[in-house]
Amino acid sequence: MLESTILLQLIQNELDDFCLARKSEFNKISPDLVPLIDYSQDLMSGGKRFRALFAYWAWAGFLKSKLSETESENALRGMVGICAALEMFHAAALVHDDLIDQSDTRRGHPAVHKRFEKLHTENTWSGQPQRFGQAGSILVGDLLLSWSSEIFGNALRFSNERVIEIECRSEFSKMRSEIMAGQYLDVIEENAGSQRDPAEAVARATQVMTYKTAKYSIEAPMLIGAAFAGASEAERSALEAFAIPLGLAFQLRDDVLGVFGDPKITGKPAGDDLREGKHTVLVALTREALTGSVRNVFDDMLAARDLTNDQIAFLQQTIIGAGALKKTETQIEEFGNEALSALNKLPMEPNAKNALAELANQVMKRDK
Repeated sequence: MLESTILLQLIQNELDDFCLARKSEFNKISPDLVPLIDYSQDLMSGGKRFRALFAYWAWAGFLKSKLSETESENALRGMVGICAALEMFHAAALVHDDLIDQSDTRRGHPAVHKRFEKLHTENTWSGQPQRFGQAGSILVGDLLLSWSSEIFGNALRFSNERVIEIECRSEFSKMRSEIMAGQYLDVIEENAGSQRDPAEAVARATQVMTYKTAKYSIEAPMLIGAAFAGASEAERSALEAFAIPLGLAFQLRDDVLGVFGDPKITGKPAGDDLREGKHTVLVALTREALTGSVRNVFDDMLAARDLTNDQIAFLQQTIIGAGALKKTETQIEEFGNEALSALNKLPMEPNAKNALAELANQVMKRDK
């Protein structure tokens, strides 16, 4: 097993080498294509790498010990490639998500569509910078989706069993479909949530975070990692009891940070989820507690999308006053305890379980 710091460096090297090769190819076509690579590589140079780490430790936890030295080296090379593919797929999702939400920043830097807008403005090109930014970011996201599949396919060549390759491809395909479903449900809630029954808002928001985050961020990477290790179907199924509640805790923490996070740490403006009109569980719990005209005011402000700092502060205090923040923090703790309890029962290698427990605590207690 590798130390996490070594693993992360190997993943970064894999991504950088891939981008360098594509940059050379694109530059031969036209130097105008270079920003596609540069913006992609910059985006993939940071982040928490949770998906890669969960995939790796699931693989390490189920990896059979009867491997020759060459087989072990090949398995590790393949797993690093799988981790890199997951990170590239995540980058694609971020590019499209920022465009859908019209988020100006990502990790404290301009989002990809804003970088393309700036490129347009600096070159004084004709047309609208905003439309150019939208077009550029869509294409970057699509490229990253395509390239993640390429890296994933190359990584599976290091598997010595056809059935493992088939199972990995199946889990990867399922992950890609489910996140698109979750993303669309999220868009629906942003646009129609205030017109639907507030009593069902929490259930709808939970469904969104299950498919947009819980499965995609933790369950799917772990299932892919376990499949690459040759884990049985029963062993992979057992991962759900750990991955899903932890994934829900992951998103709930994200919801809290999206409303109350420190911009200097999160890299996002204060109350960014409120400006984007996100109908998260935190918001659903608030709407559930409010009544009549107060709820109408809350809904109207949430739908405005151009809130002032004072209005953000008002919504934050409304959420706190409704008891939604306290309930969400309680849910995070309960989901986390459920996940850790399930982890103890998993038939995995002890060191891998310890690493997963540490990751779980990072997920629940993070501040960005």
